[in-house]
Amino acid sequence: MAESTGSGTAKGEAAPQPRKSSWKYIGPGIVVAATGVGAGDLVATLIAGSNFGYTLMWAAVIGCVVKISLAEAAGRWHLATGRTLFDGWASLGRWTTWFFVVYVVIWGYVYGAAAMSSSGLPLQALFPDVMELKWWGILTGVVGLVFVWFNKYAVFEKVMTVLVGIMFVVTVYLAIRVTPHLGDAFAGLLPVLPDEKDSILNTLGLIGGVGGTITLAAYGYWVNAKGWTNTGWMKVMRLDNRVAYITTGIFVVAMLFVGAELLHSANVAIASGDQGLVQLSGILEKEYGDGTAKLFLIGFFATSFTSLIGVWHGVSLMFADFVERYRKQRAGADEKALTGEEVASGAREKSVPFRAYLLWLTFPPMILLFQGQPFRLIILYGVLGAAFMPFLALTLVWLLNSSRTPSEWRNGWLSNGMLAIAGLLFLVLCIKQITDQDWSSFF
Repeated sequence: MAESTGSGTAKGEAAPQPRKSSWKYIGPGIVVAATGVGAGDLVATLIAGSNFGYTLMWAAVIGCVVKISLAEAAGRWHLATGRTLFDGWASLGRWTTWFFVVYVVIWGYVYGAAAMSSSGLPLQALFPDVMELKWWGILTGVVGLVFVWFNKYAVFEKVMTVLVGIMFVVTVYLAIRVTPHLGDAFAGLLPVLPDEKDSILNTLGLIGGVGGTITLAAYGYWVNAKGWTNTGWMKVMRLDNRVAYITTGIFVVAMLFVGAELLHSANVAIASGDQGLVQLSGILEKEYGDGTAKLFLIGFFATSFTSLIGVWHGVSLMFADFVERYRKQRAGADEKALTGEEVASGAREKSVPFRAYLLWLTFPPMILLFQGQPFRLIILYGVLGAAFMPFLALTLVWLLNSSRTPSEWRNGWLSNGMLAIAGLLFLVLCIKQITDQDWSSFF
């Protein structure tokens, strides 16, 4: 393999010609948007709509803009440097490696159970007399494992695109079905806080909660897996990213419409968590009939299952990258040898570390489906999950303003401003998450 330089091109090669941004290349952005928007995000948006009507429409839109900035920065690092994001993190010190390792082990264990349960819920609601929830969850986990295990990125992307299409059709149909008051919706774009206790924190939570997970960091890996490995793809990546989060914005706005019209106007409350979506299907059945309720459950499944297989693929790629760096360090190899070309080759998707993490996400979490989630582990999971987004935002600021990035592709004032806002936003939410934990019962 040719030696990588700081600009993502090989020594002795001409600089890559910029490709025109074209819709035909769209793909990784759809994957990251679909993975990031899970059932929990839809519930949070529904509850915001049911509690405040259209008042927080502006917060949901800002949340999408913040995620555009984060994903763009991750993709730009991969294309501008030719190196992977984990390689960039490792250059900041060993503390980043320790954080990543602890995070993916604990987070992956708990998330695996949550993702399987979330994907199983709509199937149980659609087929109530077939089997119990835990068995539906196990089935979806195993199907996700087999699918990711035997397919490379190209097939994975096509399936994700089909599922996103289902999500899109269902959410837009529901938004139209509830007959939104467009005047009130446009008024909701004005930044106004609800008049109640903790309204600022609730608003920040909505901004930060929609589509914000480790999958934002995985975006650069999916960009490479698509075959985009140098700066010639920069315009394409930016279009891809914008399309992704505009799509996310449509999902969010559609669910706000449903929450505001169906729940807020009737003063109906739903439970937090995935059970809230099952409740919503019952409400939809009463209001609009069995067909609409079943269509919603299909969309619910598409939303949950895209998150499951997205994490199964994207985070496994990141874990394989970590193991590869560790292996090369032990062998005394060049520490800067983790490149986007290696990801693009598809070899990582067939590697032992990739498949080992797939197994970790699938089988050990099944224990939690039978025994319930242990208290201390859930606290650690919550804290680590809350800490990841400020970690991502602030390390991207560090990497993209340093000599590690070619000067042409370093942050400008707008990118720095958006990443700083994202970092502060997620830091506040992280502190709130930590202080809200029942630490007295932990020890």
